[in-house]
Amino acid sequence: MNALAATSRNFRQASKLLGLDSKLEKSLLIPFREIKVECTIPKDDGSLVSFIGFRVQHDNARGPMKGGIRYHPEVDPDEVNALAQLMTWKTAVAAVPYGGAKGGIGCSPGDLSSSELERLTRVFTQKIHDLIGTHTDVPAPDMGTNAQTMAWILDEYSKFHGHSPAVVTGKPIDLGGSLGRDAATGQGVVFATESLLAEHGKSISGSTFVVQGFGNVGSWAASLIHERGGKVIAIGDVTGSIKNNNGIDVPALIKHKSGGGALKDFSGAETMDSKDLLVHECDVLLPCALGGVLNRENAPHVKAKFVVEAANHPTDPEADEILAKKGVVVLPDIYANSGGVIVSYFEWVQNIQGFMWDEEKVNTELKKYMNNAFNNIKHMCKSHDCNLRMGAFTLGVNRVARATLLRGWEA
Repeated sequence: MNALAATSRNFRQASKLLGLDSKLEKSLLIPFREIKVECTIPKDDGSLVSFIGFRVQHDNARGPMKGGIRYHPEVDPDEVNALAQLMTWKTAVAAVPYGGAKGGIGCSPGDLSSSELERLTRVFTQKIHDLIGTHTDVPAPDMGTNAQTMAWILDEYSKFHGHSPAVVTGKPIDLGGSLGRDAATGQGVVFATESLLAEHGKSISGSTFVVQGFGNVGSWAASLIHERGGKVIAIGDVTGSIKNNNGIDVPALIKHKSGGGALKDFSGAETMDSKDLLVHECDVLLPCALGGVLNRENAPHVKAKFVVEAANHPTDPEADEILAKKGVVVLPDIYANSGGVIVSYFEWVQNIQGFMWDEEKVNTELKKYMNNAFNNIKHMCKSHDCNLRMGAFTLGVNRVARATLLRGWEA
């Protein structure tokens, strides 16, 4: 089942639990606006090349729309749609005043030079500048884009609208980016994991963890777990997987990797088959990479007691049902990885106020938001007698539905 079908299915289940009117349900599913633009740029050799850029703006009932821009060869309109919708529910669960959006350009960023990427980003911004904005739609980095991409969007947008630092988040610190933004998603995952374990009388210290994916989110999560006395016993990424039952020295691994070393060549652990990583024995499994990694084939063999979804949509609905039957507690992506969008909101707030926070304040506020969201999800689970995923979805959908009704959606 693809991401769009799974997201829509979760939405419909939540809508049924909430008893939403069928007309309202249909209206909440349909995106507010879908944008498709052609971006033609000269390559470094002088030849012209065209790319297709997308932006799906899903809902703005609770505030400006918010979501990443990805540069990837398979930017599929269906997936962009699903992710935009997911952002609507995610921002509502986190209680930040945004709706959902998502965008991207179908390109292979690795095949383009830095100057070609800059030209492409500027042309894309020229095509959509009147449809994004501080109080309309606020993009952020995603797969294949980074703080530099945001700097180019900010600069190009400001040529039309005057200096507007709050038009994008995930910017370089020197251009109004927030401290703590780089670690935010991983930090949020750790706060979410702490809340979940505390609920079951456990803590990070003394628990064992398996981390799949060692990019930004996975490396920060592993590092912060290690700091708190948690034992990370296996880690995997595209280059291979490693294990050490006494716990991997995460800071040493990060140093090894930043020096250009592959995971499998790390001396402080032994290599293992990547297929075994997700079914390795541990207390907490953290999928931090791609979607759909837990499926009906491997779900029956998962030995973790808890799965914390740091990636977007890592668990297929079929795997969800299998894990539930086994008694595995799944903390859903819509909550678990919302640290990034919460700190993006803090960055936007700081830009609008023209008053920047120190990192301690960012993390204190992030913890408060993550804890409040967890308690609100637990409350929904009790009210509707459902699992954490449905608790999160009913919380998010209910907030958006209420905002929509209060604004007079049929008017």
